[in-house]
Amino acid sequence: MTASRDERNRPERNVLGGVLEPCGTDPLTGFYRDGTCSCGPEDVGLHAVCAVMTEEFLEHQRSVGNDLSTPRPEWHFAGLAPGDRWCVVAARWLQSYDAGAAAPVLLAATNARALEIVPLEFLREQSVDVPEDPGSLV
Repeated sequence: MTASRDERNRPERNVLGGVLEPCGTDPLTGFYRDGTCSCGPEDVGLHAVCAVMTEEFLEHQRSVGNDLSTPRPEWHFAGLAPGDRWCVVAARWLQSYDAGAAAPVLLAATNARALEIVPLEFLREQSVDVPEDPGSLV
């Protein structure tokens, strides 16, 4: 069963309760390759966590059989490098978190459905979001 256009066009929520913001366009991420971590009914893996790739995260994922670095032209996938933003499967991100190799997370671009698998406190620990008022960081 596929989602109707109306279902896919409804604004999804992020883990902070706001409208889901874009995750990344270079490379173009998301289950639907629309730049967001939208999770429609077809996305059984929940590509919900907007993560910033690190060498440690990529290496950990490779070591557990989820190679995100190697290009896969047959899937139109160029491979990821440190610094790329990517919508990762929530269970895979949690797996790396438990191993001490979690990638940083953009909370405003992480789908609320990630909370079905990952506790918000874990995501907040790894957050690299910039607040609306950067002056508050001083």
